[in-house]
Amino acid sequence: MSPLWIVPGRVSVLNALHRVRLWNGTFFEKVLLKTLGLRIQLGHKVGEGCSNPKSTFANDFVVLHVNGIHQVALDFCDCEMAQIPIIQLLRHRWFPATVDNPKSASTFTVLQQFHILSFESKASCFEYYHTLVRLTDNTSMESPKDRYSAFLRMVREYRHIKMLKRSGRGHDPMGAAGTKPGGCAVLCPACPQPKYNLPAGWESALPGQRWLYCLFLALDANFRLKRKHVSSSIADPALGDGMSYFVKRNDFIDFIDTFGKLIIQDPSTCSNHKAVDAERSTKGLAATGVGTIDCARHDVKQPISVGDLQKSERYVNMDYLYFTSLKDTPLVELVVSYDIACQWSVKLWDRMGQYPQHLHCGPSDKRSISFLVPKFHLPAHIMSCQTAFSFNFNLHVGCTDGEAPERGWSHINPVAMSTREMGPGSRQDTLDDHFGDWNWKKTTLMGISLLRKIQVAVAECNEHTFRYHQFEAGLNATHVEQWSKELDLWLQDHRKQNPFEPHFKPLTQNLVRRELANQDAAELANGTAYVLHETVSASQMMMMGIDLENQQRRLAVDAAELGPHSTDIQHTQIQVRRNILKRKIDAWVSIQHLYIPSLSMVRAQSAGDQPEDPAERVSLILPSSMDRHIPCDPRLCSIEWKLRKSQANDALDDLREGLRLRAYLYIDKDRFLRGQRHNTRSRGVIEQVNVKVDAAALKYRVARDAIYPPSTVLGIVGWEAELPPLLGNDIKQLSGDDNETEGHRSLSWIWTRVGGGSRVNEEERLQDVLRIEWCKTKSRAERWSEEVKLLLEEMRRVLQFFSSRAVEWDRRAQGMCFTTSHPAKHEGLASYSARQASLFRTLNAYCQRLWRFVPRYVELGGMVDVIPPEITRAHDED
Repeated sequence: MSPLWIVPGRVSVLNALHRVRLWNGTFFEKVLLKTLGLRIQLGHKVGEGCSNPKSTFANDFVVLHVNGIHQVALDFCDCEMAQIPIIQLLRHRWFPATVDNPKSASTFTVLQQFHILSFESKASCFEYYHTLVRLTDNTSMESPKDRYSAFLRMVREYRHIKMLKRSGRGHDPMGAAGTKPGGCAVLCPACPQPKYNLPAGWESALPGQRWLYCLFLALDANFRLKRKHVSSSIADPALGDGMSYFVKRNDFIDFIDTFGKLIIQDPSTCSNHKAVDAERSTKGLAATGVGTIDCARHDVKQPISVGDLQKSERYVNMDYLYFTSLKDTPLVELVVSYDIACQWSVKLWDRMGQYPQHLHCGPSDKRSISFLVPKFHLPAHIMSCQTAFSFNFNLHVGCTDGEAPERGWSHINPVAMSTREMGPGSRQDTLDDHFGDWNWKKTTLMGISLLRKIQVAVAECNEHTFRYHQFEAGLNATHVEQWSKELDLWLQDHRKQNPFEPHFKPLTQNLVRRELANQDAAELANGTAYVLHETVSASQMMMMGIDLENQQRRLAVDAAELGPHSTDIQHTQIQVRRNILKRKIDAWVSIQHLYIPSLSMVRAQSAGDQPEDPAERVSLILPSSMDRHIPCDPRLCSIEWKLRKSQANDALDDLREGLRLRAYLYIDKDRFLRGQRHNTRSRGVIEQVNVKVDAAALKYRVARDAIYPPSTVLGIVGWEAELPPLLGNDIKQLSGDDNETEGHRSLSWIWTRVGGGSRVNEEERLQDVLRIEWCKTKSRAERWSEEVKLLLEEMRRVLQFFSSRAVEWDRRAQGMCFTTSHPAKHEGLASYSARQASLFRTLNAYCQRLWRFVPRYVELGGMVDVIPPEITRAHDED
């Protein structure tokens, strides 16, 4: 059969990859064009300057196409005027697998299709390649030559070249080698970018306006993006190391090796965060996850702000990412969100002093940095953190929630299973590519996103401003003026008295015990002490009784867990505890009979012939559980009343702490834990916390029930309002319903109760509650007002950013930076620049059209609809 020649020409070459079927007399069967004699000639056509054509033959050249994998007979032009083989392939939109003597290639269509598909479906190269294999032959009997490794290489090179091209590196005389750190990252158009979207003279803005040019950052870690000990940075280096989102690998590793052991993290003074992130397994892992710095308001990854974690979420790793991402910024206003900001920020500047000079970017006379905790994570912190580090109560943050990284993880987590098997360079380039696509999608959707936000913000601003003025109108003007001064002082310096917290703290059991001990000492000094035992006073006897009661409750809970399949060791441990507790009770009862002699007769009469109760069921017969006919000194009732009230306050503290810890454990479980083993272990930890929550609730109910009898004897009234009954639906975490927000939430009374000693009267407690509510109402109105102003400034910045980028590409289109004098290359560079400039102008025009009603909407206070019906319908369908 004579060969069928396909001469150069784009359409002809693409047609050469069609799949054909040949009628064999019975049915159509697959046949390769190569077997029909097809040969593809690349390079020159005869008569087009090629006077003496020569060819280099490639009879088994493999091409990956969208309809399968093709084996073709390919001839490269080898005349004096011919380009090298890889140029010949690229001119026909075939991407070669190697630069030296290529034996396979992929069509640009295949690479582009996989590139987009990997972003949308998170399909791996392995899955896509074997899809092509099955499209070629779904029987596995005539599978094409394996080109999986070659496809991996082509995809990686294609991604890298596209990144360089889109960032304008082809227009720069320095090329890819001159790329600055983070120079290929897609920037957030709504964040302050001094080069692109800040007005002239922004540096000299008045203090009251500087917050509009604030940069909001959010730090977080993702422990699903692990990497196994596979390959090395020598065998698998990153093509774009430090060019976009990941920090330069070698610099980062050297820093961690130098300071990883020098930086010692102090124990947490907040909730026990180590309970949820410590002791993560590092066996077989080169990286346990990644840490990142994001834009906290728009969920966009910052340049050079991603790095691997070697062991949990260490400060030293996050410090490097934080300082690296900020070292070149001239911005003076910063708000930094981090779920452990209350601990991480304490000695941040001390740690910075130990780091190299190029990482120093700390506070100065002109720079203002605020550290806050994301709203969803805040309930897991202690009460003092829930105001000092709250986005709701601090100035100039709008309605930022700080949870932007969490939304971004849902996009990147599906690639975790494929990237964990990659070498360091492949994984870094892949994640960089996905982060870049995420940023670009956020950029193109910025118009609709900001439009929806300002629609909500204007309505909420009006609503909360009205509520604030309405609430304030019913308050005493003198009190409001005093509260306003107190709030202003605290906002300027959080070390001042916090107006969002009660000024009258509940009396704790330890404090009451200390007061009783001091009272015993004073009575011993003046000879009026109530002491009938040589070493144990009346107050000590009552404290011991309440402690024994607590031990009985704990033992009863543990004994109830014994079942028919419990081991002998478990039964032995419970019995030993019973024996020890029984001896303690017997010793205590002998002392109690000295202070309440009538109880000896009561116990003797009730004993009779009945079997002895186990230690946890022995009745201690404290004054609160005595029958009224049993004589008892009122002083014992007074002591028990004080101890029981403080015991109830302690129980509420334990209950709140347990609920905060449980909320944080659920956060950790949802974010980081996958697999039956880890989830089972996590459920076990959560169940232990639930046991503590139930124990604290029982402790409160017992204490409250025990308060009533002595309060009746002593004639004390009004304590019921301070210590309400604890119902089942009262036991819920601070954040309440997931659908509730700060402005609409319904809190359980356990989070809002104002406790106090007997010296605090009702009027003082009422003013305390009113002050807290006034501060919160005022803060809500101010945050929504700030949100409207921030959104208007962000809209202005987005429009200016797109215009600035268009002008930047226009300058490139003028040929000012071209590195070649070749007419065709010059024309290609100019054409691409013009297309990019047109793209940014189109985005600018699109946003202007979407936002054309916004000024009028803000002016009228949300009385008109700013979203055109066609936009609403389109996104409702989406």
